[in-house]
Amino acid sequence: MVKIRLSRSGAKGRPFYHIVVADERYPRDGRSIERLGFFNPIAAGKDVRLQLDTAKAAEWISKGAQPTERVRQLIKQASKPAAA
Repeated sequence: MVKIRLSRSGAKGRPFYHIVVADERYPRDGRSIERLGFFNPIAAGKDVRLQLDTAKAAEWISKGAQPTERVRQLIKQASKPAAA
């Protein structure tokens, strides 16, 4: 089964996640099919916290990909219009 999930990178204590489409049998940080964006949970100041291609995510979901619970929340958050 194909999943949309987070793949961790970054230094110890400074996590940074790529939002990827991957087969569930692959390791968390292993091979992926496509990269959809990134999530930086410790972004401060002018750093971008979340960047996600929601159109591609919707396309993968329509093809049967299952997002993890956290990615489902991030897709919902990214699809909201930016607060002014």
